Order: sequence, then C-alpha cells, then structure tokens
Amino acid sequence: MGMRIIGWGTALPEKIVTNADLEKTLDTSDEWIVERSGIHQRHIGDSTAEIAVAAGRNALALAGIAPASIDLMILATTTPDQSIPATSAHVHHELGLGGGAFDVNAACSGFVYSLVMANGLLGSGAKRILVIGAETLSNVTDWSDRKTAILFGDGGGALVLESVPDEGQLLSWDLGLDGSAREILRADHGGFIQMDGREVFKRAVRVLVDSATRALEQAKVRPDQIKLLVPHQANIRIIRAACDRLGIGHERVALVLHRTGNTSSASIPLALVDAIDHDRLEPNDLVLLTGFGAGMTWGSALIRWQDGPSPMPGAGASVDRRTDLDEREDDD
Repeated sequence: MGMRIIGWGTALPEKIVTNADLEKTLDTSDEWIVERSGIHQRHIGDSTAEIAVAAGRNALALAGIAPASIDLMILATTTPDQSIPATSAHVHHELGLGGGAFDVNAACSGFVYSLVMANGLLGSGAKRILVIGAETLSNVTDWSDRKTAILFGDGGGALVLESVPDEGQLLSWDLGLDGSAREILRADHGGFIQMDGREVFKRAVRVLVDSATRALEQAKVRPDQIKLLVPHQANIRIIRAACDRLGIGHERVALVLHRTGNTSSASIPLALVDAIDHDRLEPNDLVLLTGFGAGMTWGSALIRWQDGPSPMPGAGASVDRRTDLDEREDDD
C-alpha cells in the first residue's frame, strides 16, 4: 500500500507586515532584509488552531470528501496554542474529523516528518489521513530584535492523503536529527526565538544537501530528473546555495518566502500548493520536498506527482479564512 494526494489547501492570516512596516520600529531597511533573506512581507495573526482548521477545511473541500471519513489527522507545529491538550484536539473537533489526531514537533522539518509517518500508517491499514502544518511564529518572535523579527510569519498548509494498492506517490525519504545543535535555534517556555544565524546557515545548507542526496540515491534518481524542488522557506541564500550544490537550477524551485516569510512547518505545503495552483506540475513529475529545523532536524521526501482532484466551485484556494498568495513574482 502507498499514498496518493487527493486534496490540498492553505491558510494565511489577513494581516500583512511589510518590510516598510518594520523600518518604522527597527534599525533596518527593505533593501537590507531582501538582500539577506529574500523576504518582502509576512502574514501575522490568528491562532495555530484557527489557521490549521482553515487549511484543513480547504484541503477537504478540494478532495470532495466528508471530514468523518478521515481516519487520522497529524498536525505539524512548533507553536501549539496550549501546553495541554494538543492543538490537534481543537482542530479535530472544529473540522468534525473521524479517527484520532496528534501533534508532531520537528520544527521546520515537521511537515516532512508527518508526511512520511502518514505514508507508513496508510500502508498498515489507515484509509485517509489529513496532514497539516500550521504555525504562529509571531507569538515567539521578539519584534525588537532585527535579526529574527524580519524572518518569521504565520500560516498553514494541508494535504489529504488516501491509501492506494500500489507504491503510491512517495518514492523515498530521509529523516534525521543532530541534537548537539539544539542550542543554535531555540525558544524556551515563555521566551522568544534565539538564533545563531551564522551557524544555522552553515549547518542548514549541509544537511539539506546531504538529506536530499540520500533521498535521491534511495530512489535511483538524478538531480537533473527533479522537476520541482520544494524546500523549507527559511532564507533565499540557503535555498540557492543548496540548489547549487545539488545541481538543481533555481528556476526549478518553488518559492513563496518573499510573501510569507519563514513559516516553519507550514512553509513546504504553502510552497507546494502555490506551485500546484500555478500549474507547475504534470503527471509523473518528480517533486523533492526537503527541509531543516531546530533540533537540528532535517527531512526529505521524493514524490511522483499524479493528477489531483478537479477543483469544485468554491472549494479550492479561496475557501474560508485563507488569504490568497499574491500573483507569483519572479524569483529574484
């Protein structure tokens, strides 16, 4: 048994904070922020549960299935609304899902971790699983710290997965963790994100390349065969450095960070859905999802794209609370 993606959706809070807005309170400039990160704006607001519910509802509507037919929901988040209970309990209730639900905290790698876990559960008896990545990083960001305030935003993305009696879309995967690096990116209870940017950059490029390479080698796929790379949307310089080392052209990368900032576990599904919405994928295209995060975690998943559902009126990108991504700009 394998998995097939049958629905997808995203959600972004309505409030937008631009680089010009940050110039009013920080010793920074739009030029400085864009040069160092590639980010022009970020969305802020709502709770993690509200964002996850909106993204999940959009994905379910596009798939055209009843919420009660879901056997399990996995919520990837590093910003839960409460310590107890898991935020997935709130989301599960609001969506009216069947089965169980739980949170996964692997930081920015969380969505890939959850996708790989869901594939295994579909192979052992589950029929349908909803995977959501949702974050409210604005709640753990020190807005007086120009090193971190420029980077983070809120948002969510979701996929509906269904079991199929064959290999399915997930061809290979790689997950990993180096706990010795846990101090370079962290947020203590009640505190804000603390980051050693130089060390994160150095390690991030290396683990992205190594993890992606392992996933490609497992499937006996060459980098030039990848139609679309969907990386964690942390920093444009990290992404481009990783692409150069992998031998994947910048034009084959899904990018939304200039409009969303770093949304942790939500960033990969946000970028993937944006690519789908802009018709960048065709059946049998190879898609490589890869990310890294605090811990330090990393994860890659190689997917063979298949035709998804035909969008129903009102069921796709504009359902509920989602704020549509702006028209895709040039990568530069």
